[in-house]
Amino acid sequence: MTDAALTLYGYWRSSAAYRVRIALHLKALAFASVPVHLLRDGGEQRAPAHAARNPQRLVPVLRHGEHMLTQSLAIIEYLDEVFPASPLLPSDPLARHRARALAQLVACDIHPLGNLRVLQFLEREWDIDAAGRTRWIGRWVSDGLAAFERLVGEAPEAGRFCVGDAPGLADCALVPQLYNARRFGIELAPYPRILAIESACLALPAFAAARPEAQPDAA
Repeated sequence: MTDAALTLYGYWRSSAAYRVRIALHLKALAFASVPVHLLRDGGEQRAPAHAARNPQRLVPVLRHGEHMLTQSLAIIEYLDEVFPASPLLPSDPLARHRARALAQLVACDIHPLGNLRVLQFLEREWDIDAAGRTRWIGRWVSDGLAAFERLVGEAPEAGRFCVGDAPGLADCALVPQLYNARRFGIELAPYPRILAIESACLALPAFAAARPEAQPDAA
């Protein structure tokens, strides 16, 4: 199987799909994009066609040949194993652990609490208004980013990026989370190290190509 067989099913503003786009561009892998609109017609991710790709009815899904791959971090690690050029994880075991721990801090502990389906539940089932939902998001994002800031500041392999001087898995997770934080008006000034990393990332063509506004389905 080659990179020409890659198709990404995602949504322009999905931070999980954004992570995978960054990884694909960092590894210079050609891929086709198929939009799955998360709001239109009650959410295209809930339609049978997408449920057949992913029983969780979530994006992203990466098709590689006949295989449907789910979960953004697992997809990125798969890409690193199948296409080892331009690795996204360092070779040192401790540095690999730090990269994975930082990425999971975002993907497992911050992002799920502000996910679209969670926000829709808060609105529809508990009648929490927009201001209340924004406070909810702000609490969990701020807690997570504060921990992230401390962890990258204490890392022995401090560099321009999350782990050393090359972008990798943790950067793929961080940049989309900061995009989401700005959408909800979260103050980011308390995180200068994170903002410096983001600036270094966004200066790279791979991150620019992956930005939500650059996607063909951007509204």
